Amino acid sequence: MGDVEVSERRRIEGSFSSFKIIPINDDDDTLHSEGTDFSPVDDDVVVDEKKDTDVVKEIDSLLPITESIKGNAYTAAFHLLSSGIGTPALVLPFALTSLGWSWGIVVLTVIFAWRLYTMWLLVHLHETVNGTRYSRYLQLAIIAFGEKLGKCLSIFPTMYLSGGTCVMSIIAGGRTLQLFYNAMCENDHHCLHKSLSGAQWFLVFVCLAILIAQFFPNLNSLAWVSFVGSILGVTYFTMIWALSIAKGRPNGVTYNPSDNVTTTMAQFRAVLNGVAIVAIAFRGHNLVLEIQGTLPTNPKHPTKTRMWRGVIASYSLIAMCVFPLAIGGYWAYGNMMPANGIMGAIAKYHQESTPKWLIGTIYMMVVIQCLCSFQIYAMPVFDNLERIYVSRHLKACPRWVRSCIKLFFGGLTYFISVAFPFLGSLAAFVGGIALPLSLVYPCFMWISIKKPQRNSLMYWLNMFLGCLGILISVVQVAGALWNLVIDKLDANFFNP
Repeated sequence: MGDVEVSERRRIEGSFSSFKIIPINDDDDTLHSEGTDFSPVDDDVVVDEKKDTDVVKEIDSLLPITESIKGNAYTAAFHLLSSGIGTPALVLPFALTSLGWSWGIVVLTVIFAWRLYTMWLLVHLHETVNGTRYSRYLQLAIIAFGEKLGKCLSIFPTMYLSGGTCVMSIIAGGRTLQLFYNAMCENDHHCLHKSLSGAQWFLVFVCLAILIAQFFPNLNSLAWVSFVGSILGVTYFTMIWALSIAKGRPNGVTYNPSDNVTTTMAQFRAVLNGVAIVAIAFRGHNLVLEIQGTLPTNPKHPTKTRMWRGVIASYSLIAMCVFPLAIGGYWAYGNMMPANGIMGAIAKYHQESTPKWLIGTIYMMVVIQCLCSFQIYAMPVFDNLERIYVSRHLKACPRWVRSCIKLFFGGLTYFISVAFPFLGSLAAFVGGIALPLSLVYPCFMWISIKKPQRNSLMYWLNMFLGCLGILISVVQVAGALWNLVIDKLDANFFNP
């Protein structure tokens, strides 16, 4: 348990070291009190540690993630669902074009169950027996692996999965806004000619996102935003796969993975790419501890019970969205599925036969859901930036400071999205680097913190999954680099 165990050990040693054994004289049975000292010798250490703990708690109470701990299982479920469902999952049917029916469903099921299991590990590692809570992924990594190794392993993945997801939300949301405008214009060339540029659509999206962020000072206050994002996410996922099935299959649909490739090596690359798409389709592990940090706790009712109920509810809905979309989308389009996923397939095969209002509604739902997920993924970044101010002044950030932080982050993410609009092409590569945060680290954290017996099931299960996760991560990164070299990256810098 790291610092917690050291603190507890010092407290106990300090309590007992205050007393010394009084020698007894065998001759006259009199007590010799010479050298006896009943004053605590470690009082200063205990007081200093108590002050440090109080300062840490005071700082945590002023930061966005842990400022309000009035959440419940419902708000946790909304946060998890809003952050866990998103546009990356819309590419899942394309993954099945290289994996096929059997292996595609097997890989999808295994990855889903694996992520649910590591979610269970994180939920049970959030709070210790003595009430210490780790409401940030980095804190738990430091406790499990030590300060240097914990920071080395977790800083980049958490930064990418927070800030990087916000950038991808800008790219997806901005492009979907453009698609919405084009769908409303239909074949009106005068209307289409007035369309904004890609960078301008990105700017519209990020302005809306930062404007919304100004009204929500902490993570718990985003409950209604996450509720809206959850409802819209489930709705448009259901509408997309239902529409694909209702429209029927285009002529020439096949399901043989070998139809799309000509060589064995090309097929192997396609399989690696398919596994990578499935692995990065599910998200949200970097926010689990933060979301659990919004729940109140007491010795009789620890947070893990309510949090796990929220996880089960949210992941049940995610499964109800993702599995039908992947299977139904692959059934509808088979090997004719374009690389940009099921949204591209609908636009390619059913754009003209689908009512304009229906297409526009789906596009607008995607935009709003991206705006909602932007808020929750940006919160850890706001938390880290506000920590700098709070640690120096030991008081909450004024409203104008928070506004400046959010404006700065919005400007930074907008610049990155415009400068690197091809980041989606690098998702498999960068996602492979960040994949251990979801599949590997929780397993080794459990071994390091809980210390199960070497011959126990939990020890070998977590050891096996951790090592397998490392192997998958390495293979995914290598496969992504291989695909980038073969297919060549279209690096359209500053040209969204």
